Amino acid sequence: MSQIVPLISSGIAGPLGVLHLPRLWQKASLAAAGKLHSDYPGIGCGYDQMTLDALGINIETFKTFIATKPSYPQLESWVKAQPGVNLTKGNIYKHNQSIMGYIHDDATRKTILDADGIADDGGVNPGAVDLNNLDDWHIFWAQEIK
Repeated sequence: MSQIVPLISSGIAGPLGVLHLPRLWQKASLAAAGKLHSDYPGIGCGYDQMTLDALGINIETFKTFIATKPSYPQLESWVKAQPGVNLTKGNIYKHNQSIMGYIHDDATRKTILDADGIADDGGVNPGAVDLNNLDDWHIFWAQEIK
C-alpha cells in the first residue's frame, strides 16, 4: 500500500483561518485510510494537539469524525458545528501565533538540516514550520524522486 508523505504545510490555513488544520486533516485522513508514511503520526502531540486544544475539540471525537472520510470543507463545517468550539478571531490569532512562533530544540533542528546537508550556521529560519517543511520535502524526495 502507498505510504504518502503529507505535503500540506502547518503554515497553511483553510477558510476558517486556522493554521495547521488542513495538515492535521490530511495526516489524520491518510492514517485512517492506512496510507500515511510511517515517519508521521496520524495525530501527534505537537501541532496536532495544539490545534485541537485551541479549537476545543476532543481528540477521540475528531478521530471518529475523520473515520467518515470527510473532505476538507466538510471538516471545517463539522468544526464550526461542534459544541463549545472556539473560533473567535482572537483565539484563532493566538493559535496561529503559537504555530508560527514555535522553535525546535537544537537537536531537532540539526537533525533536519543534516539530512539535507545544510550547515547549521544560523542561516536558516529556525521556525519549526519551515524546518518541518524541509523535513517533509526531504522524505518525499528520498521516497519518490531519488
